[in-house]
Amino acid sequence: MDSHTPTRETALALLKEFNQSESLIKHALAVEAVMRRFARQRGQDEEKWGIVGLVHDLDYEKFPDQHCRKTEEILREHRWPEEYIRAVVSHGWGICSDVKPESEMEKVLFAIDELTGLVTTSALVRPSKSVLDMEASSVKKKWKDKRFAAGVDRSIIEKGAAMLGMDLPALITETILGMREVAEDIGLKGTPAV
Repeated sequence: MDSHTPTRETALALLKEFNQSESLIKHALAVEAVMRRFARQRGQDEEKWGIVGLVHDLDYEKFPDQHCRKTEEILREHRWPEEYIRAVVSHGWGICSDVKPESEMEKVLFAIDELTGLVTTSALVRPSKSVLDMEASSVKKKWKDKRFAAGVDRSIIEKGAAMLGMDLPALITETILGMREVAEDIGLKGTPAV
């Protein structure tokens, strides 16, 4: 069975087939946008990185207890290339997968997945409810408050930043800038006083 290269269209259709939750779809779009930004900056394949970001939580709504493993199954059934499948599975490293992020694409996905959630939550408590006027310092202020966005595992973000050789403020800034590109689609355009 030969694999075939997925398009964004087929990836989005697959995402919507398995996910009805608006917040999960917005999360997927946020991660996709940040992955695309990092790919452009690093001279990598923006389409591939974006698609991997788009489907990284494919199984989360229907099969939360089999997270990553079920996505691997689904993508294999659809004959996705191994590189895509491995990248998706590796974002759950240490949580629901023992596949360690090795490639640059895998490390970026691992580093920014939880971070997009923290950026989203930080944006929503701002008066503007927007990422367009938010800086990394806003997220850093919330970082230490463990009750804030309690579901976000900060240690994963720190591990991911270290893998990429980036400091946290730089990683947060790039993540915000990526999310700004899709602010409207992910409900974080808000009313910035810009």
